[in-house]
Amino acid sequence: MSGAELLTFGCRLNLHESERMQALTGHLDDVVVVNTCAVTTSAERQARQAIRRAHREDPSRRIVVTGCAAQIAPQNWRSLPGVAQVMGNAEKLDAASWSEHALKQESRVADILSAPPAPASPVAETGGHVRALLQVQQGCDHRCTFCIIPYGRGASRSVPVADVIARARQLVAAGHHEIVLTGVDIASWGRDLDGTPALGTLCRAVLEAVPDLPRLRLSSLDPASVDRDLWFLLAEEPRFLPHLHLSLQAASDMVLKRMKRRHSVRDAAALIEKARVLRPDIAIGADLIAGFPTETEAQAQETLDFVTRYKLPYLHVFPYSERPGTPAARMPSVPNAQRQARAAALREAGEANRLAYWQGMVGRDLDVLMEGAERGHSAHFVPVRLSKGRAERGTRLALRAHTLDEAGLVAEIN
Repeated sequence: MSGAELLTFGCRLNLHESERMQALTGHLDDVVVVNTCAVTTSAERQARQAIRRAHREDPSRRIVVTGCAAQIAPQNWRSLPGVAQVMGNAEKLDAASWSEHALKQESRVADILSAPPAPASPVAETGGHVRALLQVQQGCDHRCTFCIIPYGRGASRSVPVADVIARARQLVAAGHHEIVLTGVDIASWGRDLDGTPALGTLCRAVLEAVPDLPRLRLSSLDPASVDRDLWFLLAEEPRFLPHLHLSLQAASDMVLKRMKRRHSVRDAAALIEKARVLRPDIAIGADLIAGFPTETEAQAQETLDFVTRYKLPYLHVFPYSERPGTPAARMPSVPNAQRQARAAALREAGEANRLAYWQGMVGRDLDVLMEGAERGHSAHFVPVRLSKGRAERGTRLALRAHTLDEAGLVAEIN
């Protein structure tokens, strides 16, 4: 018995949760679990195609559909061929949901807006990765006009500090050299806890309580919510890695206002400038939406100019995709060809910034976590390849970068 087959769409958090579900479904060898994403209609279309393909390949297997798209509109998935059950986001991480008895019941999708606090990740699951994801938060309290995720994930719920520390200790004991704190909106961590601690408080607590943890990294961060302790760690704590990925979305104040974002262009610029003062070599990435409804050529150019001016090396660029049920979907749209062209221009600028950033690392000493015999990532999340020799997967090496190729830095043991 090999366990259920997991088909995952969407974000890093979905991947993390699929790994947790893999541990919960090891006793099921006739089940396909489709973990859906609701960020775009394209992601939903891909999930539907995967369901139909799985049913064609083996009609005897039961298909369970879960994830954000299933949570938001379960009725859209129940009638697809081979679907035995639709399961909500809260239910999918409950071991009881995967019993034979539970799988024979009708679809189970509870009201996510009344979901309980986020649980700590189970001890047994590590996903086999050298870099461990640790979910510290679930849900979102904001209502950006392009996003439907709060209706798939519910309100922001935080994992308590003690639970996060306990899980971090277990991950380090299992051999992980790096932990990435993740969630739907990790910058909101703590707002539902006593005393409303900030994310930086959690990071300091983890680093202090787990001195054997060499590297702590953050997933995507809201530019409106960088707190004092995060700045302290960036300035004073080398184990807090020099890498920030910002949920920027745009760099035009008018577009940001129509997105209902909580930061301005000036806020984002000030954050980047301060981060580079505290850590001059910091790697900064950003999520960007190209062709948001009503975006003019001049406003698109503002975002492109910002990327160029602030030399952002790591960009995740998405052409805007209508998401039914959101306010943005009712706004005047930008033609698809213009969305694609603006996205291409942003990616081209980001590629130039990335190559320049990597080039600046040549000749420097690097702390590299090896993900294979010859490849790994530096603390700045630069891909690195050994020019000679081999390393054990999961080890940290002190390397010196001596050149650059199309895939990243080429280095040798220092």
